Amino acid sequence: MYVAVKGGERAIDNAHAWLAEERRGDPAVPDLGMDQIREQLRLAVNRVMAEGSLYDPDLAALAIKQARGDLIEAVFLIRAWRTTLPRLGASVPVETAGMAVDRRISATFKDLPGGQVLGPTFDYTHRLLDFALAAEGLPPPAPTAPATPGPVPHVMGFLNRDGLIEPAAGDEGAPPDLTRTPLELPACRALRLQALARGDEGFILSLAYSTQRGYGRTHAFVGELRIGRVAVEVEIPELGFAVEIGEVELTECETVNQFTGSRSEPPQFTRGYGLVFGQSERKAIAMSLVDRALRWKELGEDYTGAPAQDEEFVLAHCDNIQATGFLEHIKLPHYVDFQAELELIRRLRAEAAQVQAQEAAE
Repeated sequence: MYVAVKGGERAIDNAHAWLAEERRGDPAVPDLGMDQIREQLRLAVNRVMAEGSLYDPDLAALAIKQARGDLIEAVFLIRAWRTTLPRLGASVPVETAGMAVDRRISATFKDLPGGQVLGPTFDYTHRLLDFALAAEGLPPPAPTAPATPGPVPHVMGFLNRDGLIEPAAGDEGAPPDLTRTPLELPACRALRLQALARGDEGFILSLAYSTQRGYGRTHAFVGELRIGRVAVEVEIPELGFAVEIGEVELTECETVNQFTGSRSEPPQFTRGYGLVFGQSERKAIAMSLVDRALRWKELGEDYTGAPAQDEEFVLAHCDNIQATGFLEHIKLPHYVDFQAELELIRRLRAEAAQVQAQEAAE
């Protein structure tokens, strides 16, 4: 047994060395710097920060480099690092109406105070490979226009002014922290939104797509999608007021959904909400659609059996780290379990062969 353990350790050490060699790639090719990943692969960095629940572009870039571009592995690394950090305090809720927006669009109103800001997006580009990007020594791009200064009012305020949309949720106190306490079902909306924000983008996207195809009956309009930077403030007890300690980039999406009304509520529009670290608009839109689908009970709607309406199904399976751990654990040794299964199959086959022999003899 001791020899087997030592042999296993040597094999693992060799695997680590091989991994480091593969990570570096051809030594003749310049090493990829963290600053290059942070600045030129920003959308990947944003996804790792969002699903890792840690806003730190430098650490996210390091995780992507260490994981060889495997974003789920990078998220795992960020979450593991996050658990080692001391918790010094809690910030006050950010005010997204004061966002300095880089991108702000609405599919419901053409003319908005502050205007439609197209911003940096693939929406208006041709999906053709740009071979100019493969050329070396390209001149830097021209400077972009500065972000629109805040505050920029939310589009939902126009509908709320006439009572055509459900009012925004009131202050329900400090929400529970999903990173510190296990998820319990049924979950409040604040916990659901945390789980969706940390959830795998592909999984949330598929669920959102299913609602658009009829599995959840949510026909949504993008009331507003905005991307920009907001100030982060922390209240200092000794001072008696909040102090700005930095800023973060966020993507916020509010969808407008149909609602036929109930016995207590008149027909009106309802809301779906998504908020994600960085520029992650696909995730934010998908999150808002799934959020609305999960609200069927509180809105008095019928449960149609759609996956996006099933809170336990959505929240228990959207976390890619939990899913990866459970999936990949089957790679670990299961020798004893398999031998038991193998012995069972052999015994059953022997019994079946014996029965067949008896029937043939009769």
